Amino acid sequence: MTSGPDVTSGPDLSLLTGLRSGKNTFYPQYRGAAERLERVVYALELISRALVRTVDGPETLVCAVAEAARAHLSAQWVVFALADGALPDAGPRRLVLGPDATPFLVDNVEGPPLPDDVIDCLESIRTSTCGDGQTPVISAHHAFVPIAFDGGVVGAFAAWTGDHRVLDATDAAVLSILASQTAVALQNSALFQSRRQLLERTENAYAQAHRTAADLAARNAELEVTQRQLGAAHRHQVLDDERHRIARELHDSVTQAVLSAGMQIEVCRSDIPAEERGERLDLAKELTRRAVEQLRSAIYALNHPQDADRTSLPEMLEQLSVVHMPDELQVSLRVEGTPVELSGECEHALLRIAGEALFNTAVHAHASRAILRLTYSPDQVQLSIADDGDGDPAHLRMMLHLSESTDVDGRHRGLANMAARTREHGGVFEIRRARTGGVRVTVRIPLGSDPLGSTSEKGDTL
Repeated sequence: MTSGPDVTSGPDLSLLTGLRSGKNTFYPQYRGAAERLERVVYALELISRALVRTVDGPETLVCAVAEAARAHLSAQWVVFALADGALPDAGPRRLVLGPDATPFLVDNVEGPPLPDDVIDCLESIRTSTCGDGQTPVISAHHAFVPIAFDGGVVGAFAAWTGDHRVLDATDAAVLSILASQTAVALQNSALFQSRRQLLERTENAYAQAHRTAADLAARNAELEVTQRQLGAAHRHQVLDDERHRIARELHDSVTQAVLSAGMQIEVCRSDIPAEERGERLDLAKELTRRAVEQLRSAIYALNHPQDADRTSLPEMLEQLSVVHMPDELQVSLRVEGTPVELSGECEHALLRIAGEALFNTAVHAHASRAILRLTYSPDQVQLSIADDGDGDPAHLRMMLHLSESTDVDGRHRGLANMAARTREHGGVFEIRRARTGGVRVTVRIPLGSDPLGSTSEKGDTL
């Protein structure tokens, strides 16, 4: 048999197969080439299996790559290491597999002692003092293949084989392929891990935001319930306070007037002169009339609670000045300045103060005329109630002081209630002499103030 023409193949193919000519040595070469080709195919399969472990993380990837190199070379020792500062996000940075694939070193976790050659190789890779660049170094039983990435050397593979396994150019080609693909796979693995961590953080942040939103919704619902309960409690307290005030006023005024009228009638039953009997009956009639007027004022207050349908403050004061007032008391309302919108609580306080002051004027002051004056200014709202009665401002201020400090039986609480309502809205409460000759009660409440204030007491003026 004559041999055919020489078969010329590319340098990579000849390097992998070792088949260079078609001479009489073709068959032995063919058998050797077939064995090497089979080994190469197996090595490439190992490399493929290793590189698809990218998604499992850098440590799994490095271990798979090192095992692929060990299996292909039947190596006793396999070293993988990255240089300091190269691929900072990749890990682990060092791995040593010993006989039977036993891990002797994984990153900073050390196992049994390593041979001196392995230690020296790791140090040279770490400090980038290994070899002369990107060229693999292959001897009969030792291989050193740099890992090149982005134009530079980032690390290296190294392996040592026993006497039964001699390394050749085919092994160098396989290790070069493994090294070049490992660098890319490590970078991809690091990016994949970073992306997965970012995704996990995003999911955790979303879950936390969802939990926070749910918690805020629950707390908001609790706050709404609490606010409704507090609102109901406040309305109940206001109603109770107003009932107690009216009850005290009825006890101090209506009860006394009725008892006094009854005493006068009882005296009339005795043997007294006709003229005196007529006077006492007239007095009893007057006391009864006053008691009726007081009852009508109390009923009006009960029928107009704080949460009734609201109108403007001037309109409510106008209604207050004409409803259930005694016939002999003329009440007029004067509004000055540009009206501004006040809070419901502030309007209610002013209305109650005006009602209390008119009540006192009608019952105690023996007045024929009362003037309500509501004045709006840029920084405050002022309400004054003046009469032409016989009240004494100094005496009323003394009674206010006594009722605030020593009142124990509920008497004379009208003035104290007016002063307390004023302080609740940061205002000033004054009792002074009116120009009409009687008493003038004045309330000044600043606009937009905090509900903290003081009571100011001044001397008599004309």
